[in-house]
Amino acid sequence: MIMNKATVILLIIFLTVISGIGDSQGFLHSSNVWKNGKFILSEAAKSTAGFGFGILFYWFAIKYMQQVGVISAEIQTITWFVVTIIGVAIVSGKFILWGPVDKAISVGVLIGIGLLLFRTGG
Repeated sequence: MIMNKATVILLIIFLTVISGIGDSQGFLHSSNVWKNGKFILSEAAKSTAGFGFGILFYWFAIKYMQQVGVISAEIQTITWFVVTIIGVAIVSGKFILWGPVDKAISVGVLIGIGLLLFRTGG
């Protein structure tokens, strides 16, 4: 089945967002794996499920990234990173509590990472 480039790009975005949501759940549950020095198996299981879900969709996102010529691991990773970090910030509910300066800094950091990859040929 041959898809046009716009469809492939939309599929990449969709798969990357789904991957980032899964991985953000993995990170959020990982932060609760240890409580009062005790290992919480249910949180570890949720974390594992989130990461497993995330990587599965990431692999498919990479398939389509390669179809449109994105073969650099750095660029593939930055797309995942941006979606995942935004997912963690939003799903945790703490991003809303950040002040305007903190939100601006976070946007600046993401832009800076993107510029670094662009300038270094990532």
